[in-house]
Amino acid sequence: MSTLARPLDLDAIQAFVLIADLGSFTRAAEVMDTSQAAMSLKLKRLEARLGYRLLERTPRAVSLSPRGDAFIGAARQLLLAHERALAGTADAPERRLKLGISDHVAGPNLPALLGRLAAYDPLLVIEVRIAASRDVLAWFERGEVDAAIGRREGDRRDGQLLAEERLGWFAAPGWQHREGQPLKLATLAAPCGIRAIATDALDAAGIPWTEVFVGGGVTAVGAAVSAGLAVAALAQRVAPAGAVEVGEQLGLPPLPASKVVLHTRLSDPRSQETLRAVSSAFLNAAY
Repeated sequence: MSTLARPLDLDAIQAFVLIADLGSFTRAAEVMDTSQAAMSLKLKRLEARLGYRLLERTPRAVSLSPRGDAFIGAARQLLLAHERALAGTADAPERRLKLGISDHVAGPNLPALLGRLAAYDPLLVIEVRIAASRDVLAWFERGEVDAAIGRREGDRRDGQLLAEERLGWFAAPGWQHREGQPLKLATLAAPCGIRAIATDALDAAGIPWTEVFVGGGVTAVGAAVSAGLAVAALAQRVAPAGAVEVGEQLGLPPLPASKVVLHTRLSDPRSQETLRAVSSAFLNAAY
């Protein structure tokens, strides 16, 4: 029997797709609950079976080779067929994951996060609700969402830490603060944890401030920054394109890191695997 006449290893196929989607052997290994060395071996064996390289690896990045780019579509279809076979029918019902995400966490990379998760689990339908971290956590505690990604609030220590993001003061290029005038701020409406952090830091530093724009979401706050209306306290990842950090220039106080955490009570193996993919996709989209 020729090499390609034998069935391909589905674990190796899944490993390849995860590595390609997440851009990291380490994060893909976390999703599959195995080691980076095991992932490398799976990929090496798959490439040996196919007779060509699927991924290009450098110290900083992992990307698809031309042959890998041509193969990944068929790989996804194979995994989808396998999922439907396990469910017992070609018209297998889709599963649902209700996910709450903080507005200060979602940012412009949310489509990338959801795209990578959908590619990993093609039968999964993701219902996303976005609001302030406190609201997202309240949904989770009331059982309205299966999992929640948000900022760690107050003295809480629960939840799986996904990332620590540095907060900064952002403004449009060329924005000028008028000396002797209160600092113009763009914020979310209270109670907002980031707003409280920013205003408390300004108060502690003795810097007068005034809100000139209160937005219903981070996108609206970002629009106010881009329009040159005010300064906003944001994580770099959610700051609007082109905005610059002006904290040092204006002598504004440094802001503490924002801790992004995942909350879930899902405990079955399939759900846990999916949530590991959520975590890894978030990290990949964030950095």
